[in-house]
Amino acid sequence: MGGHDHGHGQDHEHAPGPVADASVRAARQNDAPAVGVVQSVVFREVYAGRVPDDVVAMFEPEPFARAWRDSLAAPPPGVHRLLVACAGEQVVGAAAIGPSQDPDTGPATGEVTLLAVHPQARRQGHGSRLLNAGVDLLREAGADSVAAWLLADDEAGRAFLTASGFGPDGAFRDRVVSPDGDTLREVRLGATLASPEDG
Repeated sequence: MGGHDHGHGQDHEHAPGPVADASVRAARQNDAPAVGVVQSVVFREVYAGRVPDDVVAMFEPEPFARAWRDSLAAPPPGVHRLLVACAGEQVVGAAAIGPSQDPDTGPATGEVTLLAVHPQARRQGHGSRLLNAGVDLLREAGADSVAAWLLADDEAGRAFLTASGFGPDGAFRDRVVSPDGDTLREVRLGATLASPEDG
């Protein structure tokens, strides 16, 4: 039960403080395990109490990590990017962007398909940096709007996106989230991307 067998107890247990060396960068294949951990923790937090416990238990880091490793090794067509937020060397958040898959959106609509920051690293600007970097990539790729889906009752997520300039566009869907057919209502928020030369 020691747990301190690598290094002298330096298992990232530093005293919390201002993160001077916060950064966002493109994910590499070897970031996949860390992204899997962040996604697992965040999904368990978001879905706890909203879906059956046995479904929450399926949000394991390893399958997420495997999926990201595969997509980083062989990216799907289109502008798909995975970004990670780092505190020093530690990956504490991730954002994924891609073309919108919604049938009612045009080819110039991008989508934020993942935006996750580890609970212990929140309120330090990681989410905003990730979102801004993702939106910049979509804009560079020619997108004129960006969409994000979130749970209808995810007040924290909605508040964050609203503060970032997103607003509900009226679209919603009921996503099947368990083998028994349980559904959760999701709503879509969107934002229009001004081109850089508009400023």
